[in-house]
Amino acid sequence: MVSELNSVEWSAVLAVQRATHATLRELDARLVDLDLTASEINALANLADGRGRTVSELGAAVGSRPTTLTSVLDRLERRGHLTRGNCPGDRRAVLIELTPSGRETAAIIRKAIADLERRAFTDLSAEAVAGLRAALQALTEVSS
Repeated sequence: MVSELNSVEWSAVLAVQRATHATLRELDARLVDLDLTASEINALANLADGRGRTVSELGAAVGSRPTTLTSVLDRLERRGHLTRGNCPGDRRAVLIELTPSGRETAAIIRKAIADLERRAFTDLSAEAVAGLRAALQALTEVSS
């Protein structure tokens, strides 16, 4: 198993990068009419459940530093997709919430993501999908 992981012919990290680029191309084609960047799509998709998040929480969810996320949030707020307000119980924290327009856009994004996942994983077993989740989580945690 270890020799497979260290193979010159195959790299999990390079495979994830290829999959990321293919996924972003597919989502960009599907969502072109929304005129959003990949970072904006990621932020809205992570807010699609309707729960407000602090900038730190959203940053962790999207895999970005809060300072990097600020420009994304500025653009989404200017477009009327979200609001930033005070966080109950913590005056220093900023609470991000979707507007009606943001909820509608986020729902479109989540549907496109669900459709893509359904097409990509249709022939995979539940165990294979669980293994993929575990591998992606391991890669995410190594850089935390």
